[in-house]
Amino acid sequence: MPVKQPFWDRPGIQADRLLLESSLSSPFQRASFLAASSQHSGDWLYALSVASCGMRLDDEAVRVSIGLRLGLELCVPHQCHCGTQVDAFGRHAFVCKKAPSRSVRHHALNELVARAFSAAAIPNSKEPQGLCRSDGKRPDGLTLVPWQSGRALVWDVTVVCPLADSYVASAAREARSVAELAATKKEDKYSGLAADYLFQPIAVEILGPINESASDFLSLLAKKISQRSGDERETAFLFQRVSALVQRYNSVLLHDSFVREDYSE
Repeated sequence: MPVKQPFWDRPGIQADRLLLESSLSSPFQRASFLAASSQHSGDWLYALSVASCGMRLDDEAVRVSIGLRLGLELCVPHQCHCGTQVDAFGRHAFVCKKAPSRSVRHHALNELVARAFSAAAIPNSKEPQGLCRSDGKRPDGLTLVPWQSGRALVWDVTVVCPLADSYVASAAREARSVAELAATKKEDKYSGLAADYLFQPIAVEILGPINESASDFLSLLAKKISQRSGDERETAFLFQRVSALVQRYNSVLLHDSFVREDYSE
């Protein structure tokens, strides 16, 4: 008979989960719960607080991350600088198109992926010329040597909010569904790429889940890093860095929605 503690704990944990699920009364609560239960959503919780590795979260980032994970109120309802009302859960702050930190977050995530390639000794270029989409925009990056089957890899990152009004119903039905939808949209946008390239969408939800193909890709990339560093923990480290980055910017985006008063007079 198994004697390890998890074997004895599992029935009680499963019973508590079923009890909690039955108490969820709104799509917002269910979406938050499913996201918190999915793979990689809590990787930031296991990260060592090392600033030089990009895995340190300040107190406010931790507060916002936990609040999002548990579906708690994050702020007093207020008007965003764009004029839209922000509720106590801060949901508009994470989708506001006028938030200055949205583009900063995008570039930071793209830089993280590019650095991971470099750590694996795979030369790469960010926003490469000559690979424009039909709308004139460039992908986020390109490997300068073949990645698989003799073809170079093109990647593009995006961060999506499953709590947005247009997504929450889907997120409440199935975890990671919003990340998968965003990844599919990216694939459609880059469907015109030449057959010489492989395309990899990297879609991360603000609550943590990552689309399945990106999760597999990051795992493979981390293994290549491990082959060079000799550290088998590189997979965990890479996912923790991604997770911590997204959670850090959740806090930044929430604070972007606050109107700064001018006290200069």
